Amino acid sequence: MDHMPAACCSPARDVPPAERAEPLAAAAAPAVEHDDVALAGGRFEMGDAFDEGYPSDGETPVHPVELGGFRIDATAVTNAMFARFVEETGYRSDAERYGSSAVFHLLSTAGRGEVIGAAAGAPWWLNVAGADWAHPTGPSSSWRDVPEHPAVHVSHDDALAYCRWAGRRLPTEAEWEFAARGGLEGRRFAWGDELTPDGEHRCNIWQGEFPRTNTGDDGFVGTAPVRSFPANGYGLYEVAGNVWEWCADWFLPKYYRKAPVQEPKGPTIGAGRVMRGGSFLCHDSYCHRYRVAARSSNTPESSSSNCGFRTVAL
Repeated sequence: MDHMPAACCSPARDVPPAERAEPLAAAAAPAVEHDDVALAGGRFEMGDAFDEGYPSDGETPVHPVELGGFRIDATAVTNAMFARFVEETGYRSDAERYGSSAVFHLLSTAGRGEVIGAAAGAPWWLNVAGADWAHPTGPSSSWRDVPEHPAVHVSHDDALAYCRWAGRRLPTEAEWEFAARGGLEGRRFAWGDELTPDGEHRCNIWQGEFPRTNTGDDGFVGTAPVRSFPANGYGLYEVAGNVWEWCADWFLPKYYRKAPVQEPKGPTIGAGRVMRGGSFLCHDSYCHRYRVAARSSNTPESSSSNCGFRTVAL
């Protein structure tokens, strides 16, 4: 595949916000329950066994990884969960501090005066004033209408703030792929090698002609509620499509060439933070990143209507 810029996944912020959030202490007893899946860990082959990825994403070489046991969310963090965090802490997200965030053009409910502009090279991304986690498609929208959908417009920094409060952490990229594979070695997707086995949609991605027509054949044209599609072999939901998920690692395309076998944590520096899983905007005509080995990245302060996160227990 040829190189595809990350803007097809979600656009990047150019500069950090003028004000930064203060680090949050862990709550004594966060009032949010996480539906964890306990994984024993083990050895697996990480990377793209089909060599179908974009060269600049660094999905090869396939390499062995050994992980200890960990507990990971069965689903992405939902709007209802993130709302409880904000209610208890008063936290203001990066999108709120910037005053805007990226919304896919077909989903925007913003008025003309609320659209600040479009992303360079990806005009389907609108910079919408007042869009944030609580107002996912524009200032007139509300998370309360979609409480069980993944929280979006969440930057990497916002995800870390939630984790500090909840006494949790983001998964490493290796943990994420191990969990997402669900025990299947060397497969293209979390359920096998065919995108729609027996004609059944297994994930929320784009159908139709991007970026103008989404037929919604899988049942959704935007985000779907968590647990809308079958779980993988380990009991994780929506590890392909729906929303991108932040990982703890910095992103470097060449990292796999020298990654350690034992508990890789990613490089110490990078061009952005790793995102995994793809989103409802992925389509093989332009962005084939809903494969289980696929990688992308964005700057830590960036946010959009197709990026969220899931967490791991400490």
